[in-house]
Amino acid sequence: MTTARLPKKELTGIYGKLVKVIGNKMVGAVPEPAEVMWHSPRVVKSLNTFGGKVRKWNDCDESLKTFAHMAVASLVGCSWCLDLNYFLAHTEGLDERKASQVPRWRESDVFTPLERDVLGYAEAMTQTPPTVTDEMVETLTAQLGAAAVVELTAAIGFANATTRGNNALGIESQGFSAACEFALSEPSRPEAANETLASNA
Repeated sequence: MTTARLPKKELTGIYGKLVKVIGNKMVGAVPEPAEVMWHSPRVVKSLNTFGGKVRKWNDCDESLKTFAHMAVASLVGCSWCLDLNYFLAHTEGLDERKASQVPRWRESDVFTPLERDVLGYAEAMTQTPPTVTDEMVETLTAQLGAAAVVELTAAIGFANATTRGNNALGIESQGFSAACEFALSEPSRPEAANETLASNA
């Protein structure tokens, strides 16, 4: 049963048919955000077009961007994006065990120092107001280079747009990650991120 705050619409026309074909090929189903947002097909098309461009960027490691998107989704509370990105980590051959731990990354010991820096940066960008510091950017730039940091930052910004939009419209997980080997973890201490941010203030 859908929890969406707007009724889903049938995807129509040539582009609607294309969205169905691509969705079924990628994840085995029509993505619910497309159905809910089909009240304005041009918005769906614009978001998909930009999302496709984001996926083609290659200055920053794909694992880092996927983990960052999942961290944003976990913090915002977008189960749809969290579910989808974990599933994509599975289908694209990324480290599934690590991906499953993103919602509790602060308590997990599976991430490298660089990955933890990226996850912290993603959360800092997602806070309102953002809590990014000079040191965060300097540390990432020293490890990744300026081009990768720009790409990572833009990818996190896009993740904020999609997760917050899905959250506002009540779009929830379609269960894609049921195909993954490891169960997606739940944050063991939801307040941990805020405590850490406060201690760094």
